[in-house]
Amino acid sequence: MFIERRVNTSTGAVELWRCQWENHEGSPAKKHYLSKICDEQPINPDADGGLSEKAAICWAYGRTLGNIAVFSPSLLGHFPGRSGNDAVLPCDFAHAGKFRHGADRLWCRTHQTHWGTKADLEAYDQAGEMRCANHAQQMNYVVSPLTVNVNQHAEVGIWCSLPAALSTEEIKPRPPKIHVHVREVAGEKKVIDKDFDAIATLYSSSLGLFGNQEITRVNITPPAAFDYVYAVERGQEMDCINCSSCGYPHLDLADFARTPHRKHFCGNCGRDSTWSKGPIVSTPLKPLHDTFAKNLKYETPSRTLDLDQYKGCHYTVWASTPAIVWTAERPQEFGIHVHVHDGTSRIVDDTFGEVKLDGAPLERAKLIEAMIARSVV
Repeated sequence: MFIERRVNTSTGAVELWRCQWENHEGSPAKKHYLSKICDEQPINPDADGGLSEKAAICWAYGRTLGNIAVFSPSLLGHFPGRSGNDAVLPCDFAHAGKFRHGADRLWCRTHQTHWGTKADLEAYDQAGEMRCANHAQQMNYVVSPLTVNVNQHAEVGIWCSLPAALSTEEIKPRPPKIHVHVREVAGEKKVIDKDFDAIATLYSSSLGLFGNQEITRVNITPPAAFDYVYAVERGQEMDCINCSSCGYPHLDLADFARTPHRKHFCGNCGRDSTWSKGPIVSTPLKPLHDTFAKNLKYETPSRTLDLDQYKGCHYTVWASTPAIVWTAERPQEFGIHVHVHDGTSRIVDDTFGEVKLDGAPLERAKLIEAMIARSVV
């Protein structure tokens, strides 16, 4: 879902509409206008509260494209706090070729939409400022995020943290988070074991993850992490294709990440001239995973657990999810993770090959579906 301008020919007003791309294999992506939001409002010069440059990660839910492989940790914008969902960033335009009628077409890299339609030009004449249709969109953000240099630690594990599948307590739907394990000595105590809203990863440019060697940072955001896990769990073909025009690694999100496809629309330059050899979901998280994975095997633990033996205790159950980054020599565990609390004491915290509840074994496939369904993306 995205926002597009449209001129009302009867009133001359510039309107903002909700739009959606339809992307069917074998045919060009087609834009559909779904519903009018409102007439575009005039600029309030005091609304942004001032812009500043900060080390930050921003993301928006519902987009089909995005940028997570970046050159710099800094962003220019208005960030009211350390984290939140109300950041405002200025437009950043790149030339994206021409429209079919020959007019120049620009692409806003910040808000992921084209500029240059009649409605955009009308809005420019009225406002006296070049802004894309999504310019007022508030974005999620983290200032001074955790930054993990993957090369500098003995073991790094990074996962998409999803809501629980089962619990004796209420499970509220929530956005995904990024769970991080860091060990300075392999197999020893973790120095980081925590959920984060978003994180940055660093690596050496000599590893050649992407076509553009200046990129040495991949931001792991909730939408990108969720779609990576979704693709792995669904067995979708996943890779990372570089834009044929600007060389930028392509990220599919939301609807574009649900169906593998060959034609890819670049979130960095706004051009749609990149084709993969076969239908894929493209994400920079794929080469990040593959480059650092020392062991690609999964291992089902021999441990078993019977939750019926913990009457009166509180429990929470998750299906284990595939790691986005896994640098350990040992295989990843594939099973069911359980926490059991007796009062305030956690008496069980482990991953099991089999977990029984009410006399029957739990099915991991059903657990992961429940977790996906509760994720707010």
